[in-house]
Amino acid sequence: MDKPQTMRSFVKLLVTDTPASVRFYEGLGFERIASGPPILRLQWGGESDMYLISSPAGLKLEGRKGLGVLVGFRAGEAGVDAVAQKALALGAPVEGPTVQPWYTREIIVTDPDGYRLNFIEPS
Repeated sequence: MDKPQTMRSFVKLLVTDTPASVRFYEGLGFERIASGPPILRLQWGGESDMYLISSPAGLKLEGRKGLGVLVGFRAGEAGVDAVAQKALALGAPVEGPTVQPWYTREIIVTDPDGYRLNFIEPS
């Protein structure tokens, strides 16, 4: 019997300015896989899916987004330094790199909506 196809893990982010978010994520190196308002599917490194959901008209999200949450990705062949350079070129805040006790080197990039993205590589 064939194993049923299952969906891998994914993240959904509610964004306030979809075109700006798309420019940001594609500028970092995410690939656009599919789009159809109000949802746009991006992929990082051929394995990690992210869905950008356009905020409904009139909805205002106040305060810091994703407080206490980091959305994590393996940096891949380019490494965290290249991701950091791309993020800085896009005007995004970058924290790190830091070396963690669990043997990873990491950066945190904040997207246009304030979501914090954690890119890692082996240290």
